Amino acid sequence: MPKIFIEKEYCKACKICIEFCPVNILYLSDSVNSKGYNIVEVKDESKCILCYNCERYCPEFAIRLEDK
Repeated sequence: MPKIFIEKEYCKACKICIEFCPVNILYLSDSVNSKGYNIVEVKDESKCILCYNCERYCPEFAIRLEDK
């Protein structure tokens, strides 16, 4: 089962990861990091297909995937 790690302090709410997720499991939450950006969170990690698009396209390197 995949595990998605989001480094909340690196996220700048650019939404690139959301746009590139083919299974639409990422969303921009109401939670805010210390820099004032809303952060990306995961709806249902079990639906992740390990395409690595979120990790690959994040300009801030805020997302990392692991295959558990």
